[in-house]
Amino acid sequence: MSATQRRSQLIHVAKEVFAEVGYEATTIEEIAHRADVSKPVVYQHFGGKEGIYAVVVDREVNALLTRITANLDGVGRPRAMVHASALAFLDYLDEDPAGFKVLVRDTPASLNQGELGGLLDDVADKAAQALALFLAQSGRDPALAPLFAQALVGCIAQVGTWWDTNRTFTKAQVANYLTTMVFTGLANIPVELTAH
Repeated sequence: MSATQRRSQLIHVAKEVFAEVGYEATTIEEIAHRADVSKPVVYQHFGGKEGIYAVVVDREVNALLTRITANLDGVGRPRAMVHASALAFLDYLDEDPAGFKVLVRDTPASLNQGELGGLLDDVADKAAQALALFLAQSGRDPALAPLFAQALVGCIAQVGTWWDTNRTFTKAQVANYLTTMVFTGLANIPVELTAH
């Protein structure tokens, strides 16, 4: 294997191990064993467990953010935005359960980057732009948009986490139900409610 191929293999193996047992229980020994390499090879590429974990989380954050923002591009209507966000999140969860598990597990205190919270803030910032326009057009205070965007994204993430272990509803049903609930709430925000 070339160095690039080996690095990719180690990232893939580490992602699976972190997803299965979490950060604390994962060892370099286990990653090396599953990749059929010696521990020094893992240390050479990543410097240690924290280094490989940071790379895995960074890749997953970028993959999910790319998916969600791609679904939001060109979507100006709040209802369509809510549905696109929910569906993108559920698609990611469905297609990459190991990546999702890595993102929702506890992040070591020593790492200050890459948590799901940071990703959701990025998505909420994008959603706030569309919500501000909706609020302004409907005679409501657009300064409320960041608050409602955080609530929207948090709702989608929490329901997605629940759905990951409880597949009572289809992905399409969950996205549709979330969209209906959230959009009904947005449409009924009192006009007199302000951010001041």
